[in-house]
Amino acid sequence: MVLVCVFAFAPTLCRAQQEQAEQRKIVSRVTPDYPPVARTMMIGGTVRVEALVTANGTVKSAEVKGGHPVLAEAAVRAVRKWKWQAAEHETHEVVELKFEPLSQH
Repeated sequence: MVLVCVFAFAPTLCRAQQEQAEQRKIVSRVTPDYPPVARTMMIGGTVRVEALVTANGTVKSAEVKGGHPVLAEAAVRAVRKWKWQAAEHETHEVVELKFEPLSQH
């Protein structure tokens, strides 16, 4: 019975691992604007964004998966302008954007 369950779910697990290994390449990036209030308050850190990328490489939607709320909107606005290589189907791409309050961006 256990072997039946293992073999039944094996194709799904293989596909998930394959999709992670085949991340699409980014063709163009837009640097996020550093929110003035975040710079004034010396707020920095990494914002993790998951983008749903269409087959032609444009971003269909973007959702924050972690990071400081003051930085999140700037990260999403930037990622929505990114472009990935074309693919056969839509993919979910996770990216991390670093905000450093002392940098001269």
